[in-house]
Amino acid sequence: MKTLKLILSFTLITTLFTSCYTEVNHIDEEPSISLNQLLGSNEIWYVDINATKGFGETAFLQRAFTLSFRNGVLHANNNIVGIGDNGGGFGIDVGEYEVYDMVLDIQHDIDGFETFDVFQIDSNTIELYNPNNDTSYFLEGYQRSNFDYDFVFYDNIHYFLQEYEAWEKTYTSEFGAINEFDNENYLQFIAGGNDATFRSSQDVNGTVINNLIWDYTGVYGVNDVNGNENLKILTLDYDFFSNEHFELTVINDGEIELYHPTSETVYRFIGREYIQFLKNGDKKAKAPNSRNKKRKHRKNKVDNPRERTRV
Repeated sequence: MKTLKLILSFTLITTLFTSCYTEVNHIDEEPSISLNQLLGSNEIWYVDINATKGFGETAFLQRAFTLSFRNGVLHANNNIVGIGDNGGGFGIDVGEYEVYDMVLDIQHDIDGFETFDVFQIDSNTIELYNPNNDTSYFLEGYQRSNFDYDFVFYDNIHYFLQEYEAWEKTYTSEFGAINEFDNENYLQFIAGGNDATFRSSQDVNGTVINNLIWDYTGVYGVNDVNGNENLKILTLDYDFFSNEHFELTVINDGEIELYHPTSETVYRFIGREYIQFLKNGDKKAKAPNSRNKKRKHRKNKVDNPRERTRV
């Protein structure tokens, strides 16, 4: 009898351990979220260019502020002008994509084929690793309803200035002291290169942009103002009459106001000949005059360099 009990007990214990092992093993085999589901879990993926790791570059990721993966079609916001409105917030169609396992293949309309290994960092962050250039890009996920398009706009004003072939002065206030900048009628902010080059022209209003004679070429910078994210300080480096500082306010997607604290003069400029980076439906389109916008890693921006601010 004791022998029978021992055999039965051993059989029962073996059965219990087998059942437990089987149950745990079943849990481990539960399918995880697919890459398609992961990419579609957020409507907008913000490309955090400052988080990039590696020394290579993937051209279309350097241009894009956001990406959206929509049923095999890749959408991007490559421009600051119109961000939040273009394509219902998704931006424009820039290519196609396919996924398998955790690999993302993208066929970009201009830049061609790229492949990425995708890693989920947390609930709303993914890493796109490009093995061809050993570089990782990090994307932060949002829904359109909670994505702060205004913050992206004002945090990237220097790119906004580059999205027109020229800015034409249309207004100079009657108040304010006479100063050298009164004679400047056109400004141009050039993409590419050191990403900080501007040109100015004294040609008369109404001149065709291609016929403008650029009298001066220098460097420019755009900096923040503490406590006011919508106000920026634009500095134009004029060697012949020193640096000029302006308080920059955006009136709308095509008009800016520059307040010159030194003379207390107000100027308004309107953007001429908008540059759309990769036009929808035009697979060969690039920026005119070989000017090619590329987002770059940015160091911490300095505060307002002038103590005097407009009241």
